[in-house]
Order: sequence, then C-alpha cells, then structure tokens
Amino acid sequence: MAFFDFSSMSTKTRFGDFSVAPGDVKLTPGQIKTELLSGLTVALALVPEAVAFAFVAGVHPLVGLYAAFMVGLITALFGGRPGMISGATGALAVVMVALVAQHGVEYLFATVVLMGLLQIFAGVMQWGKFIRLVPHPVMLGFVNGLAIVIFLAQLTQFKVPGTAEASGHGMAGGDWLTGTPLAMMLGLVGLTMLIIWAAPRITRAIPAPLAGIGIVAAIVIGFGLDVPRVGDLASIEGGLPAFHIPMVPLNWETFEIILPYAVILAAIGLIESLLTLNLVGDLTNQRGGASQECIAQGVANTATGFFGGMGGCAMIGQSMINVKSGGRTRIAGVAAALFLLAFILVGSSVIELIPLAALVGVMFMVVIGTFAWNSLKILRKVPLTDAFVIILVTVVTVMEDLAVAVVVGVIVSALAYAWNNARRIHAKAYETPEGARVYQVQGPLFFGSASGFVEMFDVENDPSEVIVDFADSRVVDQSALQAIEAVALKYEDAGKRVQLRHLTHDCHRLLTKAGHLIVDSDDDPDYEIATDYGVRTGILGGH
Repeated sequence: MAFFDFSSMSTKTRFGDFSVAPGDVKLTPGQIKTELLSGLTVALALVPEAVAFAFVAGVHPLVGLYAAFMVGLITALFGGRPGMISGATGALAVVMVALVAQHGVEYLFATVVLMGLLQIFAGVMQWGKFIRLVPHPVMLGFVNGLAIVIFLAQLTQFKVPGTAEASGHGMAGGDWLTGTPLAMMLGLVGLTMLIIWAAPRITRAIPAPLAGIGIVAAIVIGFGLDVPRVGDLASIEGGLPAFHIPMVPLNWETFEIILPYAVILAAIGLIESLLTLNLVGDLTNQRGGASQECIAQGVANTATGFFGGMGGCAMIGQSMINVKSGGRTRIAGVAAALFLLAFILVGSSVIELIPLAALVGVMFMVVIGTFAWNSLKILRKVPLTDAFVIILVTVVTVMEDLAVAVVVGVIVSALAYAWNNARRIHAKAYETPEGARVYQVQGPLFFGSASGFVEMFDVENDPSEVIVDFADSRVVDQSALQAIEAVALKYEDAGKRVQLRHLTHDCHRLLTKAGHLIVDSDDDPDYEIATDYGVRTGILGGH
C-alpha cells in the first residue's frame, strides 16, 4: 500500500502494474483529461498546506495561497522538469517567521524578490549542476526525513480548529481532538487511504487521490458530519493578486536586513527544488534541467515578491501526488495553479467544505510512498559510513531543515571519502639490476594522503639512485605537489639522485624546483590536475 518505493527505482518506474518509460507520454484526449484531473487533485492538496505555512510564517493565508499560485504557475511553465509542483513550503516558512516578526511583511516581500534574483544568478552560473555531488545515502536520508516531516505536519490537523494557530502555529501547543471527534477523524483518514489504495484496482479514469477526496467529502457533506473542514483553518476567498512594490526604504540598511534571509531562503529553496528535480527525474526517467529549474524558481520568486506572495520552492509531496495521479507534462502543473486561483476567486465556499481528514489521508499515503522502506533493510549491508549518513540526514532533516541536513550529509560523505582514499596510498618498492630503488606509487595523491606519501620513503637508507614512479597514481591537488617537492628536496639534501616518472605535463610545469628531476616518457598520462591556478598565482612558486 504505497505510492512509490524510492529504494527500488529502475529504468522504468512502476505504479502498481502500470509502468512509465521515456517517450510514452502523448497528448491524447485521455492524457489531457488525466493531466487536468491530476492538477485538480494537486490544487486541493495545496490549499491546506499553503494556509498552514502562511500561519507558520506569521502572514495572512492569502499570502501563502498567492505564492502557491504564482510560483506553481511560473515553474510549471518554465521549470526544468515537467511533473514537478512548486508552492509555499514549510522549509522556507520557518526562516521567514523571524523576519516578519521583527520587520513586518513588507520586508518579507522585498526579501523574496532578492531571493529570486539570487536564484536566477545561480541558474545563469549553472551552479545547479553541483547537485550531482549529493551521494545516494544523502538522498535516502533526505526522502526519509522529508516523509517524517510531512507526517508530523499533518498531525496539526488532529487539533481542535483554531487552537493550533492561537498557540503558535506548531506542534507545541493546541488542544488535541479526543473521543468521538478523534475517532471520526481517524476513521475518515483511514477511509481515504483505503480508497486511494483500492481505486486503481477498480478504475483509472479518475486519479486515486481525487477519488479519495471526492468520496470522503461527499460522505461528510451528505451526512452533515461535524468534522474539521478546510474553512476551519481560514477563509481562502480573495481576489486576483495585485502588483505591489514592497514598501521598504531603498537604502543600505534595508539591504543589510534582507540579504542574510534572502541568501538562506535562496539556498534552501534551490536545494529542496533540485533534490525534488532528481527524484521526479528518477520516477519519470528524465535527466538534466538543473540550471533551468534554478532560473525558473528565481523568476517565480521575484515575481511573487511583487504580487504579495511569500515565495516558495518545489514541493515533493505534491509532486508525488501529481506523478501518482498521472501528471507527466506541464499541463498538470499549470492546471493545478489555475484551479487554485479559481478556488480563491469563485470556489472558496465549496472548497472550505472539504474535510481535512480527506487531505490528511492523501498526505499520509504520500508519506508511505515517499519513505524509502528498503533503506531499513540495507542499513546492515552497506558500509557503516553510508548507514550513518542515512540516519544522520534523516534526523537533521526532522530536527533542523532540509538544506542543513543535505549540507551536513554531503560534508560527512566527502570527509569519509577523503579518509578512505587517504588510506589507499602506498608504494611497491623493489631494486633494479643497476642498484636503484624504485617506489611504484599506488593510490590517489591529494591533501588527505600527502602525509602518508611523504612517510613512505626511507631517505636515509635508500641507495644513491631512487626512482619514484607515478604510473599507478594520480596527482590531484596542490598538497600533492607540495608533498612531491618535499620528497624530492629531501633526497637532494641527502646527496642522492631521484627521478620522478610518469607525471603529467602540467605537473612538469608546476613542480618548479623538482622539475629537473622528472623523466619524460612517451606514456606519461594526460589528465589535468586541479591546481594550474596555484602556479599562475604564485601559490606554488618559490617552494
């Protein structure tokens, strides 16, 4: 009973007995109907999320709804991955609350504009490609932590309407439902989940989440059941978003206030969006689009800041709903945004009658499908470091936020990788018939292994002729060059002749003092090391 299993992705992504392969999407009348219904389903799920995140940020619900509409529309049209859904998110809202509390909502709008400009700059510079450096254990921890965050966010709907907002908009306060109201809420949530599970086995004419919402809403409205509704959160009625220049002083002091928040929001938004881009790409067998997504997110947030929205980024929960419901093209995302605007303009009285239990049930199914259950099985099989990273990223995602968790996970993974490679450096030593000692270096030579490299040599006891062969090694950075220079100079100081073989031609140029010790060979490697900059700027010169 799950939407997706991220731990069993393959070249085809399976939804029950239905598979999606590249190039299968054709805009037939049936597919267009599916796209529109998928957009409607997503729009219904966006309403309580946008309202809740607006409460978290301390702004009017329409500020969250306008953000969901504008960010969702622009990214659906120009984003890097058809099928992705963007809108107001909790990861951004928790950063915004301090800014709004101290300086007011106008500073928030100005910050969102600057946030968007920074994201556009990141896209133009093609920084989105660095998302490929995120290791798979970090991705597993990310989706697991995000599933838990989505689950915890739904628990606020099990509180008496109004008390959660009055007590700080979070899990810490508010009165929990008890007795019959709680039983009815749980029963309707369970019924929604059961319908979503069973619907695809009966018909695929209607997306399963939409069927769940529709049937449960009909039961609640038809029998007049007294359960929390969307309208209990807040009224979603409003007009078209109007162009509005943020009313803040245009001076350096304002820039100093909004810049730190804008940088943090831009980073969080891009990390969450690019990770969602990768996940949706794995599900739909699509690649690329990272820089395009950065620019689309930036344009969307810049525009949103000028139309009274709180900004946003990609939403993995709603993106999963869209893909599960059959949305494969940009039509579904555009439809979701337009349906949301229709709810605000003319459909608020109907949407506010929908029971929250139905929407909670949909999100619980998203949680079940998002969590990489197979990661629990592989924790004992993968290297200890990878298992630690999965757990660490999951915990930090829940305790802090997604961006911090991903950065921590990447740093830990990089350090572990560097340490493992540092231990690989060694040398096979043997004597030639002429009496020279050969050190055949094996393993990468970089900052982590530089000390071990220097310690491999026995300068005092080696013969007068020494050969250091790098055919099975690779010189990576400035620290490696410094280590080679240090070893060569030690032998020179001891009055012994040393030859350096199988170094690249750029190493020939960079090793300024040991260069005359290098023996050119026809089979010298051609790879480039990352430190041309070192000699050009004088960093290596003089050693």
